[in-house]
Amino acid sequence: MPLTTYWLEHAWLGTHVEPGVALETGEDGRIAALRTGVETPPPGAEVLRGLTVPGLANAHSHAFHRALRSLVQVGSGTFWTWRDFMYKVAQNLTPDSYFALARAVYAEMALAGITNVGEFHYVHHAPGGAPYADPNAMGEALIEAAAAAGIRITLLDTAYLSAGFGQAPNPHQLRFSDGTADAWAERVSALKPRPHALIGAAIHSVRAVPAGQLATVAGWAEERRAPLHVHLSEQTAENDACQEAHGRTPTQLLADHGVLGPRTTGVHNTHLTDIDIALLGGTTTGTCMCPTTERDLADGIGPAGRLQHAGSPLSLGSDSHAVIDLLEEARAMELNERLRSRTRGHWTANALLTAATADGHAALGLADAGRLEAGALADFTTIALDSVRTAGAVPRLGAETAVFAATAADVRHTVVGGRHIVRDGHHTLVGDVPTALSESIAALRA
Repeated sequence: MPLTTYWLEHAWLGTHVEPGVALETGEDGRIAALRTGVETPPPGAEVLRGLTVPGLANAHSHAFHRALRSLVQVGSGTFWTWRDFMYKVAQNLTPDSYFALARAVYAEMALAGITNVGEFHYVHHAPGGAPYADPNAMGEALIEAAAAAGIRITLLDTAYLSAGFGQAPNPHQLRFSDGTADAWAERVSALKPRPHALIGAAIHSVRAVPAGQLATVAGWAEERRAPLHVHLSEQTAENDACQEAHGRTPTQLLADHGVLGPRTTGVHNTHLTDIDIALLGGTTTGTCMCPTTERDLADGIGPAGRLQHAGSPLSLGSDSHAVIDLLEEARAMELNERLRSRTRGHWTANALLTAATADGHAALGLADAGRLEAGALADFTTIALDSVRTAGAVPRLGAETAVFAATAADVRHTVVGGRHIVRDGHHTLVGDVPTALSESIAALRA
């Protein structure tokens, strides 16, 4: 990318909002220089009016769940009945249809200010479990979809080997399973990183990977210094089954097999004991909260505040994509805690934005993203301060406005690697995102 100068009307610099900031991007797609106190746009600069923040990191995504939006909002039910709908959609995916859907979903993310997605990917094989000619055809489709939508991806290739403790995969899950963790490791080792894509690992859950094979997945990630994610204690039923099978909580089981650590992130971390919280915090294992999905599925409110206080860094994800809005996820984490405690102000707006930016990127293996500073990746997004939701706000309180009033609809620009992906609310690579979503979802329901 050629050197470009952006003039930011207001910029969130991690601790405060600064007016008049000139930001230069280099040919390497990084921020070459950043100058404050620039009251007017330099000649030739691209002007970004509103509040510019680092690109948002969606640390937990299942792209194909976007096809469930509204379908699973009819009537009542539980997580487990919701899962039956999910299986039906998963059965209809092919590499081509998954590319089309994921491209549209990732374009929706770019429109919401998301510049990097952690894709928790477990639909690996054809229905019935037979590998494709390229065993990584589905993962490659996701990587290419992110490139086509102009965002970064950390593909968290997921080991999913059993239906439950001691149970073989059910017919729906056969296309998720490699049979053994060793076979999973052999397949995923053929995936290669790209400029826009990192390869990480995931353990679907303690019920989906036998205890004796957890260390294989953890070892693969450790050898490559790759991020490792795991669904953890999302449901009390899983906790009960783990206690019955192993006499310990899922967190304790993961600790026993070397899964916890600073490159590991537990997703949800909802139903934890005091010992669990101490284990996660003491090992600096991260926590990815997905509040809109957790409340949509009636999972419960996780102890995010206690986890962070214990030493677990927080990130945010949109998970099942009931909505795709990281500002809403940040707001919901604070508001959930207010409902639980009946007190206000558990996190500042700065802290919530940090979870959505720098700490989210770190959870996805990108320590050099999520900050507006020289040397960081030139990934940033601009939020309108003059919409019907944000108008009248004091600019120096732009962080508070973004977190507690703005929505994804207020994202005006998104820049990834110095390249304008969303300009004035329009995606520059995917001309009609709503149509792309409608057509790709309809193809899965046909």
